[in-house]
Amino acid sequence: MTSEELSKLRVELIRDEGLRLLPYTDTVGKLTIGVGRNLTDKGISEEEARLLLDSDIKDHLQLLDDNLEWWRTMSENRQRVLANMAFNLGSRLLGFTNTLAAMKRGDCEAAADGMAASKWATQVGPRADRLVKIMREG
Repeated sequence: MTSEELSKLRVELIRDEGLRLLPYTDTVGKLTIGVGRNLTDKGISEEEARLLLDSDIKDHLQLLDDNLEWWRTMSENRQRVLANMAFNLGSRLLGFTNTLAAMKRGDCEAAADGMAASKWATQVGPRADRLVKIMREG
């Protein structure tokens, strides 16, 4: 097919299948997204997963930039801890008020203690242990 024919097909498929940005169950009970992508049977490729990851990382870095103007003054390792937590928690991270306040003032021991004592730490286990250690040690 020529690129023109592929463009026409794309338009037809969007018209016929619809474009859905959130997962839904199709008429035969398959979890579907996008333009008829059958997630139940096909899933996504590793390349698609990495594209989604890159997009999600960008969104979470923007969340941090928009809400924690100081976060990029931390060491790169500690920035990565905060970005990892933002990826995991989304905007719920902003509810860690005492921990974030400790980070902002450079008290990484208190920040690590707050992270370790949180409900989040019990939910994510080894991930929290690793991130707490990095927050402590820089």
